[in-house]
Amino acid sequence: MTCPRRRPALRAVGLVTAALVGLGPVALAGSAAAVEPERSTALTEPPPAAVLPSTTSPEYFDTPRDLTGCPYRTSPPAPVDESEVPLPGQTSPAPLPVPESPVGGDALAGCVVVAPDGFEVSRDVTASAWMISDLDTGEVVAARDPHGRYRPASLIKTLLATVALDTLDADRVIEVTDEDLLGAEGSLVGIGPGGQYSVDRLVRGLLMSSGNDAALVLARRMGGVDKTLEAMNAHAAGLGAVGTHAATVNGLDGPGMMSTAYDLSLIFRDAMTRPGFARVVGTEMSGFPGYPAGEGAGAPDPAAAPALTGPTTRADGTVVNPGFVLANDNQLLYNYPGAIGGKTGFTDDARHTFIGAAERDGRRLAVVLLDGTRVPASPWEQAALLLDAGFDTDESVGRLVTGPPAGPGAGTEHLASGPLGSVGTAAQLDPSSTRGSVLVRYGPWLAVGAAGLVVVAGAVMALRSRR
Repeated sequence: MTCPRRRPALRAVGLVTAALVGLGPVALAGSAAAVEPERSTALTEPPPAAVLPSTTSPEYFDTPRDLTGCPYRTSPPAPVDESEVPLPGQTSPAPLPVPESPVGGDALAGCVVVAPDGFEVSRDVTASAWMISDLDTGEVVAARDPHGRYRPASLIKTLLATVALDTLDADRVIEVTDEDLLGAEGSLVGIGPGGQYSVDRLVRGLLMSSGNDAALVLARRMGGVDKTLEAMNAHAAGLGAVGTHAATVNGLDGPGMMSTAYDLSLIFRDAMTRPGFARVVGTEMSGFPGYPAGEGAGAPDPAAAPALTGPTTRADGTVVNPGFVLANDNQLLYNYPGAIGGKTGFTDDARHTFIGAAERDGRRLAVVLLDGTRVPASPWEQAALLLDAGFDTDESVGRLVTGPPAGPGAGTEHLASGPLGSVGTAAQLDPSSTRGSVLVRYGPWLAVGAAGLVVVAGAVMALRSRR
């Protein structure tokens, strides 16, 4: 079956596009840009009856869901395509167990808005689930359906980046092969065979441009996709993200893929304790190498005037794709005073997802949105509205938990009381390193808090288009 509205593989064109059309930094096309997906391609099969209107109509992407009765307490909304059909011989993982008591506090139990008195939620905020939290104290300022399970799309790359930064030397240079790129589809940063990229550059392509090709290259340098998924899920479990299961390393939909606004707040908060991560998500523009390596393929200086160059041919006949300037696809960075980073995401099943963070008067807040729409406001604009409301109050309704629940019914026993340290640091998957193994790092966490966590077995299924 052809995935509905399959997005072509897009490569970054950086400042060249901006120079041609005279756009400012907000419109830079440094990646597969955040464009509302086309809606003219008909499905070859009808979507399941349980979902919203057919994806052949704009209403599917623009209609908020009815959360009466908290329908997504155990599993995400029904998929609209075959992205979550398991491969022959495999089965879909069972939904993760739901804690008896809501992690983070009793106020976070429901799926309606929970907020301090006087907190006003704009009607333009239409995401099914969202959470505002303090990056430093761990306090939850306000939330809607914080433990409801939805698909994270590319927000899961936050978890992959954490594992990669804890596993690989940021200065290590990787020469990419054709095999490294097998299965890369959807939004691509523009990695090519023969190119040489430092781990830091790959993380930039992963987070700034949401590069699915960068995700696969990093995973294959950490022992393969399956081992990387094990490490990602172990890290999530160690943090206490008990509603999160990564089915793919890049956020494309797969059997059992799910997370929550609460879990992603926890995961992002942990990631932001790593200087390398915080620096990348807060970067507006960065040079990115072309391929194959050598003369003409270097990463350009983002501050330099854009050069209108295309592929060149060396004396030996080798065609060189030149380096380019990568622009961060997080529009909050360009439009919201004090913005310090975030991540964008989109798949047909996940709809729009977003993380944004900002600092004001020494206070750092982050907001996560899941299962969102672009009408009446885009995800970054909805995030901005929630951040404004969050900065206007100094009260809270719960707190992020640091570490797995202590046992059945655990809810607030391990509350964050200050800046988050290195909790559940990622497993070392690279056999050439001496940082330790998955079992060494995660055995204690898994024994306590990961019962019931089902890890993806076998190859990742056919991936679907994403943003």
